[in-house]
Formats: sequence, structure tokens, C-alpha cells
Amino acid sequence: MDLTPAPLYTDVHPGPAGGEALWAVTSDSKRIRVGHWPLQGAKGTVLLFPGRSEYIEKYGPTAHALAQRGLDTMTIDWRGQGLSDRLLDDPLIGHVEAFSDYQKDVAAMMRAARALGLPRPYFLLAHSMGGCIGLRAVMEGLSVQAAGFTGPMWGIYVKPHMRPLAKVLPRLMPQMGKGHSLPPGTTKTPYVLSEPFENNMLTSDEQMYDMMRDQLIAHPELSLGGPSYIWLREALAETQHLSERAAPNMPAITWLGTNERIVSVPPVQKRMESWIGGRLEMVAGGEHEILMEQESMRTPVLDGLKKLFLGNITS
Repeated sequence: MDLTPAPLYTDVHPGPAGGEALWAVTSDSKRIRVGHWPLQGAKGTVLLFPGRSEYIEKYGPTAHALAQRGLDTMTIDWRGQGLSDRLLDDPLIGHVEAFSDYQKDVAAMMRAARALGLPRPYFLLAHSMGGCIGLRAVMEGLSVQAAGFTGPMWGIYVKPHMRPLAKVLPRLMPQMGKGHSLPPGTTKTPYVLSEPFENNMLTSDEQMYDMMRDQLIAHPELSLGGPSYIWLREALAETQHLSERAAPNMPAITWLGTNERIVSVPPVQKRMESWIGGRLEMVAGGEHEILMEQESMRTPVLDGLKKLFLGNITS
């Protein structure tokens, strides 16, 4: 596999020493960026699937924490975000033509992991939209031995007064040639740059909120605003499809904040109730970004991930 060096910004809250980013090419010729933080003597590699609008550098602190627990980390910029190929003329609108396209990114990530000889076994850690992508991946045979999810997007929360429109507009607007437009209530400005820390829906940790802001201010090319109508249409179809499939036969834990306000909570509860070998852990006071939460919330989750992953190594 042809992997070439890519930028990795280390000026704002860098990950562990020795981190690198590489360009990989998908089966449909999209250039995506993968990131890797090596750890000498690692007991395995965490494949970290980030959420919508996220980027590799955001998970530097998480990679640090995983390294302290004996685990190597690899992550990715999904197509349409981070430094990977943007898919629209306006790079600030999040977009994908079909949610199944993200599986092509997963395949490229796995090829890169094998080409780099990353320590086995592999484990999945997936957040928000990454949880949607990751759930399909493990259902379709992703080579991981256990899966951890935080705030997974297995359903999209829509405010009650917007639900009638949310059923119609994602189908109607693309038919009218407006599929690349932003839905009502969304903007091209990244959430952390448009919303104050007070009562934000991501984290109760102000230092983590500042980190996200600082990274985007320093490197605006990482920024992404709201999703397109086509992204929303495809996301709704994908979450519905996944809800109709049985859970995979794999040890799994999902962590969900009790103050979750971004993804829909009932589909997460329903999924974990039916997941043999899986369980749901509620994080008291937690917002959507569990891995960016206050240390008192974050540390038990990271310790739980270590136990989940290293306790489920099979030959």
C-alpha cells in the first residue's frame, strides 16, 4: 500500500511523542489522512473512529491516556472532514454521498494498519458518527476483539417541533437540487467557535473546550460546519438500517452521558439491551464528548476501556 507523509499538527495539545500522519487512498480514489501514535511494547492497537466534523489532532490527549494503559492508537479523518478530501465546493459543509462510503475509509485504514505492522490485536473505540460507522464495520466483520463506544450515533436527536420537517426535507431538498445545502438551524461555523462554553452540549470541561477552539483557530483548515441535506438523509437511513440488524457477537461497552443532547438516547439503550456480551454505562453529569469530559468522568471510562480491551485478548 502506498502511504505518503501527511501533516500532523503538534503545536496545540499534541499527542504522544513519535506521532505521524499519512495519506492513504480509498478504493474510490479519495485521499484520506490516517494518524498513528506508536507505543513501544504495546499490547494491542486501538482503532479510534472519530465523530462528524472531528479530526486526528483532537484525539491527542486520548492517545496519551491509552498509551499510559499500554495501547497503541490509530485514527482517521473521514472523507469530507479534517485534512481528508472534502467532497463539496464549499469545504465547510459536511457531506457524504452514501454512508456506505465511509466503509471504504475503514478499509483503507485497515490496509494502512497492516502495512505499518501495528501491534495486534486490534480494538475499536468509536465516538458519535464513528459509532455508526463502527457498528456497521463490526457487523460486517471488522477484525477487532472488543468494541467501546461513546455517545454513538445510532439515532439522531431532533427537537420535537422540527421532527415533521426532519422526515420530509432530507428527501425533498435533494430532489429540488438543494441536497448540498445546510438544514435549518445549522451553520458553516464549527460548533465550538460559535457557541460559548456555558451550557454547551459537548463537555463540562472548560479546558477541553478551549483545546478544541484553540486547534481550530490555529488550523482553520480542520474546521467543518453543519451537514448537508444529503448527509442527513443518508444518516437517517443508515441508523434505521442498523437498528434492524442483530448486534455482533463481540464484547462491547457503550458509555453515555446522562446529559446527552446530541444523539438520540433510546436507540442506544435498545441496542445495548439486546447486545449479548455488551452493556451500557451511564456517566453521571456527562455531555456528548465523554472522552473530552472532566478527568473525574474520563478516567473511569479509560480504565474501563483498558479492562475491556486487554481482558478480551484471544489468540
